[in-house]
Parts: sequence; C-alpha cells; structure tokens
Amino acid sequence: MSHSGSTLILIMAIAVLAPLLAYAVGRRLPVPLVIFEILLGILIGPDVLGWAHPDALIDGLSELGLTMLIFLAGYEIEFGKVRGDTLKRAVWAWVAALALGLGTGILLGGGYAKGVFIGVALTSTALGTVLPVLRDAGELHGRFGSVVMAFGAVGEFGPIIAMALLLSGRAAAESTVLLAVFAALTAGAVLWALRPRPPWFSRIIAKTLHSSGQFAVRFVFLLLALMLGASTALGLDVLLGAFAAGLITRLVLTGAAPQAGPEILEKVEAVGFGFLVPVFFVVTGIEFDLDSLLSGGRTLLLLPVFLLLFLVVRGGPIWFLAPRDLDRADRGGLVLYGSTALPLVVAITTIGVDGDELTAGDAAALVGAGMVSVLVFPLLALRLRARAGEKVPPSEAVRGSETW
Repeated sequence: MSHSGSTLILIMAIAVLAPLLAYAVGRRLPVPLVIFEILLGILIGPDVLGWAHPDALIDGLSELGLTMLIFLAGYEIEFGKVRGDTLKRAVWAWVAALALGLGTGILLGGGYAKGVFIGVALTSTALGTVLPVLRDAGELHGRFGSVVMAFGAVGEFGPIIAMALLLSGRAAAESTVLLAVFAALTAGAVLWALRPRPPWFSRIIAKTLHSSGQFAVRFVFLLLALMLGASTALGLDVLLGAFAAGLITRLVLTGAAPQAGPEILEKVEAVGFGFLVPVFFVVTGIEFDLDSLLSGGRTLLLLPVFLLLFLVVRGGPIWFLAPRDLDRADRGGLVLYGSTALPLVVAITTIGVDGDELTAGDAAALVGAGMVSVLVFPLLALRLRARAGEKVPPSEAVRGSETW
C-alpha cells in the first residue's frame, strides 16, 4: 500500500477514535476534541511511532480541512447579535491586542517577518471551542454569552484580515487596495444574498434535500469555490475567501430556506467535521515538531511564555475594555475565554512554516501554548464564575439576549 493510503487510513482511524476518547474523558473533565486529534497525530507521526508520513495528497486534504474550518467559523458568527457599544469595545480591544502582539512578536522573533506571524497569532480567539462550553453551561444566550460572542467573533475575524494585510508579502498599500476590492466584491455578494430568492429556488432545495441531487449542499460549495477563486485571483489568502463564504452562506440560507437551513448546515458540517477538518488537525499533530519541544532550550521555554502572552496580549485589552456592566468575575471569565486560542494559531503557524518565515520549533511552541489554553482557560473561566455564584436563570438569559 502507498504511503498516502496507509497514512489516510491512520488519520481516519484517529478521526473515529478521538470522539470516543473525548466522550469517555468528558464525563470527568471536558477536553476539546481537537486536543485528542492533535495528540494522536503526534503519536503516529515521525517523532514518536513513525507510522504516518504526509505527502502531496495528504497535505492537499489538510489544506481543504483548514479551508472548511474557516468557512464554518464564518458561518458560525451571527453578526446580528454582535453590535452596538459591545462590538466597538471588542474591535478596539482587538486593535490594542494587535499593536501589543506585533511589538512583542518582533521582539521575540528578532525581526519583522517572524514577529508578524507571532503577533497575529497572539490576537486570535478560538470561538468555535468556547461556544460549546458556554452552551453546555447554559450561558450562551445570556448577556455574558453575547459579550463573549462579540469579543470572540472579532478575535476570529480580525486575525484573518490581519493575515491578508500583513502576511501577504506585498506592500501594505497594495494589500489594502486588494483587500478593499475583495471587500467590495463581498459586499456585493452580501447584497445579493439579502435579496429574496425566486420561489423555484426554495422548492428545489426542499425537493432535493433528501435525494441524490442535494442542490442546497452543492450550491453552498459553489459559493465557497467562488469566494476562494475571488481571493486567489486578487492574490489574497484563501482563508479570507473561506471566511467570507461562510458569512454569505448563512445569509442565503436564512433568507431562502429558513426551515431547511439547519439541516443543510448539518450536511455541510458532516463533510467538514466528519472528514476534512479532522484531517487538518491530525496532520497538524503529525507535523508537530515534538523533538524541538522536548529537547529543551528555547522552544520549551517559549511555550509557557506564549501561554502567558495569550493572557497579556489578548486578555489585557479585553479586561480594560470589557463592558462596564460586567463585574470582576465576568471580566475574568471574558479574559480567559477571549485568550483561548488554537485553530487560527495552527493556521497561522502552518502558513509561516510553509513560507519559511517561522521555524518548526517556534510553531511547536505556539501550537503547544494554544493546546494548553484550550485545555485550561475555559475550565478556569467556568470555575471563576461558579465560585462567584453567578448563575443566570433562563428568564434573565432571555432578557439579556433581547438587549441585543
């Protein structure tokens, strides 16, 4: 059997095993699924068992997985619930974090190119990891959950814009012009998405939803391909196109198929989270430079440094710019949730390593710090707010959501 075949079998075996481990462990300690996927990828990778060896096919599937991850992140954000003073505070908190991150990254990296990758990675928030924790705690639709969603949404959207502007290798002015052109195209697509769809559009969605035609699912992937093509044609990172495609897809499905929308999303998520996204995270583990991390020296020292910087760079501005109606326990929880980072850290470091701007050791330290943040910060946030006795009754949660 070829290396591609055997490695893909191992990757899919891990994709099946990881949810079982997450379920078993989750009864005592909620550990995000992505942690098991990365750790098991490290186990079968060259630095441990040496069973898996990525090649062009595996790397291609991994890139598709990253694209789907960012697409689903874009779909996940409900900008209708993220507005007003809280949104302004979230934006300014991220801008302040970017300034701190770039300065810190350049100092740590010893140069502008490496420093930009480190700095942007320090500003990200793993909203997709945080939202299930809030949902399970019954706080997603309350005031606190809405604030976390606002700060988390900016923490996902901001780094993607920064990547397009700062990590493209072009002059800032040229990148800004191209980004403005892409923004205009996206705005046009949004206006198109908001227009009422003709009656036949909804009918064919309903008629093919449970048939081999799957018109709606194919249409979603056409939107994704179009936005990826637009970003590629403009020389921008495809992740920007994937994120915009997620936003547009939500608008289209909400307007054209409000009842079937959740089921269509489930089908798209089945492709993403059932196949492509696990490939990306397992391959991340396979390519993780464990030797550099365990050999001591600079890489091992950087891991706790980056973990602390997630709190200082990302969490510091959040603490000072959090809405005034939040008490100390809520502010602390918001800081911990906002400083939780992993998926975009993996994406940014992957691009940095592929472009020879980041060393494998620096990437390993950043990803390792992100893994620890996903494991520790949400649990600390839950305990901090529980210790303060902040329980949000369902009636208050409804009232809180109505204020948005």
